[in-house]
Parts: sequence; structure tokens; C-alpha cells
Amino acid sequence: MGILEVREVTSGYGDIQILWGASINLVAGKMNCLVGGNGVGKTTLLKTIIGQIQPWKGSVWFEGQDVSHLPAYTRAGMGLVLVPEGRQLFTDMSVYENLEMGAGNPRARALMKDNLERIFDMFPRLKERQGQKAGTLSGGEQQMLAVARGVMANPKVLLIDELSLGLAPVLVLHLFENLKKLHDLEITILLVEQNVQMALAISDYGFVLSEGKIELEGPARQLLKDPHVRAAYLGL
Repeated sequence: MGILEVREVTSGYGDIQILWGASINLVAGKMNCLVGGNGVGKTTLLKTIIGQIQPWKGSVWFEGQDVSHLPAYTRAGMGLVLVPEGRQLFTDMSVYENLEMGAGNPRARALMKDNLERIFDMFPRLKERQGQKAGTLSGGEQQMLAVARGVMANPKVLLIDELSLGLAPVLVLHLFENLKKLHDLEITILLVEQNVQMALAISDYGFVLSEGKIELEGPARQLLKDPHVRAAYLGL
């Protein structure tokens, strides 16, 4: 059993079903990516994992425990943390205050000083601008802050939704390099990303979601060579 297991989950919004029996299994300490086209259910799967959406069928297991019906704040306190699409920062609060908000659960508060040092070592620009309002940062800096706030929650599994969305390529490269540093801290990562080639290039393992279920999975380097992945997602 992996650190995070999603077993045959179906879910959606209202009467609209988005996931049709999706299953993934994450090995602890590994970098994973979840790729696929627009509207196939990637964000829905993340929201189901963290508890923002309840599964209609199937289950979510975290560290050997069925967490399917635990509230989102309980799962976050256990170490299941989401960096949401669109950053969702507190724009009128300072960089430091946003980071402080990330360490809201008791487990994270006890390690706040150590995690803050790690963050400032990883993102020195955030250290320079810790007194600046988050809303005045550039897009790339805001995305750095969103990831850093997630790390401040002391995650065991960090789910990141659309890291590169709307950013210049040079900023995307910098953020991906920093994900490798998180990987070195043995944080298990599940990255949802439309930049399929880059996501697979830095990951250990990949999942391809199509029409609400996992169509392909395997070591990321193998998926990069897979003819279907190359044709459907890389334009090759």
C-alpha cells in the first residue's frame, strides 16, 4: 500500500459525474504527476482527495487509513495538503503572514521555524519580500508563495494544481527546479500539470487521466516514450 491510495473513485458536482472509477497509488517520497486534457477531471480528483468533494463511490486511503469521509481540515492536519489552481493567496496580507497562515494546524505550528528556514533557503526572493503585500508580487513570485505556503503546512503529501498556468517559461523552469528540492525533502508530490513534457521529465511516476479514469500509468520516462502520450499530449 502506498502513502496515498485512491480506489475506484467516482464523484462530480450536483448531477454531473466527472470521475468514473479513478484509481491512483502514490509511493512515499516519490514525485508523481497527473496529466491529461482540459476537463477530464484532474482538479476534481484533487478536490476529492483532500475532502472538498465527497466521493460518490470508492474510497481515499492515507497512510493506511480510510479518510474518505473526513473533513478537509482534518486531512490537512494529517499532512494531505493542496496548493490550489489560481494561488488563492491573502493578497492584502504580507508574504510572511501568508506563510504563517499556512502553518495553521498544530503539527505544522510546532515546526514553523524550521519550515520557514527551509522556505527562505529555497525561495530567497520571498525572504527579501516577506514584509510586502502578497497582491503586489509578480505572478511568478505569487506562485512561489503559494507553493511555500503549502510547504509551511508540513505536508506528507503535497498536491499541486497547475503550477505553470499563466507563467513565462523561464519562471516555470525555476519553479520546477524548486520542486526537485521539495522532492529531496522526501515530501511525496502529486503534480497536476498541463505542461506534460516538463511534468513527466521531472517526475518518477506518471498517471494519464482521460474521461474521468486513469488511462495509462507507469514510470514517467516510459510514458514520455509512449506513442499514445507523444501523439495525444506532446504533438509528436
